[in-house]
Amino acid sequence: SLSVVGIAGPGDPFANPEKTMTTLRLVRKKFPTMILCLASNGLNIGPYIDELKDLNTSHISITVNAVDPEVGASVYSWVRYKNKMYRGQKGARLLFEKQLEAIEKLKSNDIVVKINTIIIPGINTFHIKSIAKKMSELKADILNCIPYSQNKGTPFAEIKEPDKDWLKKIQAEALPFLPQMKH
Repeated sequence: SLSVVGIAGPGDPFANPEKTMTTLRLVRKKFPTMILCLASNGLNIGPYIDELKDLNTSHISITVNAVDPEVGASVYSWVRYKNKMYRGQKGARLLFEKQLEAIEKLKSNDIVVKINTIIIPGINTFHIKSIAKKMSELKADILNCIPYSQNKGTPFAEIKEPDKDWLKKIQAEALPFLPQMKH
């Protein structure tokens, strides 16, 4: 039997928050003991955290690929917030500020927070330790270092995927700050 309902991509569940929240409300009403979880980039989740707590959403993953706007600008071409487009460091800074607010509020509501960080060689590999340190300061519960997968037709199409040894090295560097999720 089904015991967990999770909402994740493609895209962010809070790009369409009404459908996301309606789905969670309906699941909770019909299945009062179901474990609810979701994954978000954290940009638009803030206004819904109190209700997520009320719905007894137990686990939320926030994808944080940079804590420095300069690195973030290399990861994200743009950030769209409240129907306005932000580019470069301005967009990366806005995203990170919203992620910080979300993580702090999630933790103040006693919700388990997993940080997903995509390891992108040449872009943020040197930065994972800084992410782990900052997320530890915010009391995140665990860090999931996800190796980047090549996708043709994307801005990072030519970047090679990190191998298992590199991934283990990055996880070891982050481990003093946060437990590491291992698959």
